[in-house]
Amino acid sequence: MRTVIKLTQSQHVKDRWYAQFDVGEELQIPLALIADWSLFTGRVLTEEEFSGLRAAASGMNARAHALRLLGTRPMSRKELTDKLREKGESGEDAEAAADYLESVGYLDDARYAASLTRHYAQKGYGPGRVRQELYRRGVPKELWADALAELPEDAETIDALLERRLHGAEPDRKELKRLTDMLARRGFSWGEIKSALQRYEFYDISEDTND
Repeated sequence: MRTVIKLTQSQHVKDRWYAQFDVGEELQIPLALIADWSLFTGRVLTEEEFSGLRAAASGMNARAHALRLLGTRPMSRKELTDKLREKGESGEDAEAAADYLESVGYLDDARYAASLTRHYAQKGYGPGRVRQELYRRGVPKELWADALAELPEDAETIDALLERRLHGAEPDRKELKRLTDMLARRGFSWGEIKSALQRYEFYDISEDTND
């Protein structure tokens, strides 16, 4: 048997309480569970009840933790569950919290992947860089194709970058090397870069820039 010897409200989070038990154990209890479990000083719980309360509190705390993390920035499911584990939540509670947030629409890898793709597209990045980010952030590969469909045509993005960098001037060989390296770092293939240089009639002076 376990007896509640003290209930204390958190000074920092109003819906968080701490229940101290006669065996020296303390549980962090969301306010909702105080009422659901009729907790009060002197309340006696069987071992089965105590185990149930501990599991319920752990799950709800992980869910609240997950919501706070998503409030800082969008995340993929993998990013969220990895972060929860790093912060001390069990793998089971992390996965359960992610399941719940997916069920209510707060966590959606497909929506996150599309948003991430639009973000990098607006910054002038190509498909190679976007794939790197989708991989780094743990977005499942089966969602990549639909996300990458959000990207504008490579030629459109490359032309905008070249126009912004050159302002109508024709680059010398050194400047052209810097431009091609920049486009490659941004995730564009050499085929797309070469096509852009040909459109601008720069290809003749770029033939040895990638040797």
